[in-house]
Amino acid sequence: QLVESGGDLVQSGGSLRLSCTDSRYTLDYYAIGWFRQAPGKDREGVSCIHHDGTTRYADSVKGRFTASRDKAKNTIYLQLNNLQPEDTAVYYCATGWDCSGYTDSKLFGAWGQGTQVTVSS
Repeated sequence: QLVESGGDLVQSGGSLRLSCTDSRYTLDYYAIGWFRQAPGKDREGVSCIHHDGTTRYADSVKGRFTASRDKAKNTIYLQLNNLQPEDTAVYYCATGWDCSGYTDSKLFGAWGQGTQVTVSS
């Protein structure tokens, strides 16, 4: 079961690091997608990290968000820098087979419960 953590309330321009881990299964062989959903909006794919470490980012977060993985800790991270109010959302991680369709939530299987990121102006 995936578990996200690290969400918080920060001011505009601040940073957070989100974590995604699974206590029962190794994440080594999965691509991990990061999605977010703001109130009243559709779920949006923002990033994906393949099992080999290659990454993809949505244009809206490119240059500000960085995905990484620590296989020893079975944890995937999403570093969020220069946060803006429009980044406010619940952030989810999910398992997939690759990142080619990283913006399509239907291609991802197991999901975490989400972690809230709130950015104040």
